[in-house]
Amino acid sequence: MPSQPRSETTSPAPGVIANERLTSLTGALLFVLLAAMGVTVLSVRTLLPEHFLIGFVLIPPLGLKMATTGYRFARYYLGDHSYRLAGPPQLLLRLTAPLVVASTVVLFGTGIELWLFGLRYGSVWIEWHKLSFGVWLVVTAIHVLGHLKQTGEAAAGELSLPSGREALTRRSLVLASLSTGILVALATLPFHSPFIFFGDGG
Repeated sequence: MPSQPRSETTSPAPGVIANERLTSLTGALLFVLLAAMGVTVLSVRTLLPEHFLIGFVLIPPLGLKMATTGYRFARYYLGDHSYRLAGPPQLLLRLTAPLVVASTVVLFGTGIELWLFGLRYGSVWIEWHKLSFGVWLVVTAIHVLGHLKQTGEAAAGELSLPSGREALTRRSLVLASLSTGILVALATLPFHSPFIFFGDGG
């Protein structure tokens, strides 16, 4: 769950701040990676191998982002006092959050299926991939715009902090997710996706 509007008289608990900053750092990384992915979408037939590689790089950071937001979601709705004081997200963001998660899972799930099997099980996987991308693009744009200022401020605040133990842990988690994604992408290089060959031949 994204970070919340705060009362002017109530300071958020350290755990809430830590969660927000980790979420914001991960979001900033995802913004850069998704921008790179967007470049490949503009010429996906030509850049299909790069499209797949960046997709694999994205998976661990996306998992980290879902973990941090899911943790906040659970703590808030289970009645944790500090997260309750931080308040709920804006209504529109609450309504679209399930669509963001669902469309992300379908988008990457169908992408992995296409990388593994190409068109072996029919072109319906391409249609689902395209449909989920359309939904994902709209609902993610709403979330990015809704949190852009707050995420930028939280990430800047985090990076301006001295490298204490907690800050180092958060930064290490984000870097570990990126490193894991790069390793996953590199591990796929020896394998030849049938869908890449389809793209090159189209």
